[in-house]
Amino acid sequence: MSVTPKPVRMGILSFAHMHTYSYANCILSNPACELVGVADADMNRAEKLASQLGCSAYRSYEELLDVPTLDAVVIGSENVHHKLLTELAASAGKHILCEKPLATSIQDAEFMIETCKSNGVQLMTAFPCRFSPVMKRLKQMIDSGKSGRILAFRGTNRGSNPGGWFCNPPLSGGGATIDHTVHVTDLMRWLLKEDVSEVYAEISNGIQHQDFDDVSFISMTFPSGVFATLDASWSRPMAFPTWGDVTLEVITDRGTISMDMFSQNLVQYSNRSHNISWHNWGGNMDYGLIDSFVNSLAMGKQVEVSGLDGLKATEVALCAYQSSQTCTPIKIRSQA
Repeated sequence: MSVTPKPVRMGILSFAHMHTYSYANCILSNPACELVGVADADMNRAEKLASQLGCSAYRSYEELLDVPTLDAVVIGSENVHHKLLTELAASAGKHILCEKPLATSIQDAEFMIETCKSNGVQLMTAFPCRFSPVMKRLKQMIDSGKSGRILAFRGTNRGSNPGGWFCNPPLSGGGATIDHTVHVTDLMRWLLKEDVSEVYAEISNGIQHQDFDDVSFISMTFPSGVFATLDASWSRPMAFPTWGDVTLEVITDRGTISMDMFSQNLVQYSNRSHNISWHNWGGNMDYGLIDSFVNSLAMGKQVEVSGLDGLKATEVALCAYQSSQTCTPIKIRSQA
């Protein structure tokens, strides 16, 4: 006789990152989990969202983490606060799904991983692109061996400037580079099963000429000799329908596979909003991310995207900044 696992009871720590709104709705629509409550440094925002989501708003992060039946949290704060909120959640014995980039420094990311390990909780990095149906199909093609041996990658994640704290380096850790490099870098690592060994980058603020980078072109080399290029610039207009345009070309010794993550959509032109929007019909990768997280917890399995995965992708972005400043390729240190 099979026993249905109890729903994973979840909370949300901060709605500073826009992806967190989607994650909240995915939690509500997933029968494998329940939304216990939300907490935010902005209490007005917390109360408004709690009312919309039909859950409780807590006066502090600590108050939410003190709920004894709470199993796990999603961290959606400004990047610089990921370390502190991870420490609070791990110390309270709660599993963690943390928005990317994992941290704004290698030291903070390593601290987060070790803190979760020492407290016996899981740390998952929010890389929803792995759960896109078209990306999962690409992964299956590569893993089958039928597509040949990978020789090179060409990727993009050109997005719109999200504004707000994303353009404030003390809170975000940078600009376009730290915001958009990590997604596609993680996909490349996932396909190749190797870590980036060297990075060369040219980064500037040539679009808006402010105190953050919005132009980012990166070259990467892997230990096997595979090389990759990535355009991670905030070069899309504000009216662009999605947060990015994640594409990936995989060049193999048998041909080229091209993936466009957001091409399965309906296009809506609205007089009401005076905007164009895309409505994806190929699957909800945010739902896939949440579903993977809660199922791993319910079944006692290792999460699919670890804190180490988040660290590896963050390290590429941080080394890209260093490369741009020195105008030299940067060797990435080996990790245990």
